[in-house]
Amino acid sequence: MDNRNDGPEGEDAVREAAQAEAHQMSHSRAAAPERVAVSDPPPDPNYPRYRVEPGHWLKLGDVHADESEHYTRKKDVADELDLQRERIRDLQARLYGERRQSLLIVLQAMDTGGKDGTIRGVFQGVNPQGCQVWSFKAPGPEELEHDFLWRYHLKAPPRGMITIFNRSHYEDVLVVRVKHLVPEDVWRPRYDLINEFEEMLARSNTTVIKFYLHISKAEQKHRLESRLKDPNKHWKFSSGDLKERAYWDEYMAAFEDALNHCSTGNAPWYVVPANKKWYRNLVVARTIADTLEAMAPQFPPGEKGLDKIVVPD
Repeated sequence: MDNRNDGPEGEDAVREAAQAEAHQMSHSRAAAPERVAVSDPPPDPNYPRYRVEPGHWLKLGDVHADESEHYTRKKDVADELDLQRERIRDLQARLYGERRQSLLIVLQAMDTGGKDGTIRGVFQGVNPQGCQVWSFKAPGPEELEHDFLWRYHLKAPPRGMITIFNRSHYEDVLVVRVKHLVPEDVWRPRYDLINEFEEMLARSNTTVIKFYLHISKAEQKHRLESRLKDPNKHWKFSSGDLKERAYWDEYMAAFEDALNHCSTGNAPWYVVPANKKWYRNLVVARTIADTLEAMAPQFPPGEKGLDKIVVPD
């Protein structure tokens, strides 16, 4: 694998571009929602430290997938998680009623990383009329006839909606790189194209936040083995999972580059420790709730004169 544009020189180039971007978008609502949502950040959990800050090169090896702060058990976070779900439900209703802005949530992870479980665990009770989930598989014939971003733009959220991408446009700088499906001079320029795409969404009143659910290789082994042991989970297991696992180091390098090249004030990345599913859900839920609060959706005003209307018998 050719990483000649990464490393110290690549880091300097990314840092300079990211700092300019961060300065330009310093007032972005998505950049630091916790500063809007609470009076004394960081909140609990301390999710801002999982944000990939523009201009600071993050190394995935420095993020501990087992991290759970001071929490030790699932029951420790139950009440707080319920509170964040309630906030999301209330703010989603306001967003849907307002119909002026939208929220795009991107979920990426290795196999067994917990994307489906995160969606179930965080969005309990959210009105399905105002929330969509799109899962992206290998592109089909029609999709291959267009540019790589075409199918993702088609599914971007309309005003008033929350849309969740279960895998996303980042597959086109991850799997295509690791599996050598396209040459480097094709996938490497896509970092800039992705940033421009997300900036365009932001300028169109779509807030973008992205989560990489970070599990360890040992935890993936445990989860794959649990699927083999439980007949009710056999449908989740594919022999292809083992083939992908063999590329673990290559995927870690590809994720690390994508996270660093594409975390901006418009569309920040969060690397969420995800070995403990309950802690993962809390971090994601709090981040989404604070982001929605920073967006400040409001119910539209009612008709004038409603206070004078009497409903007839």
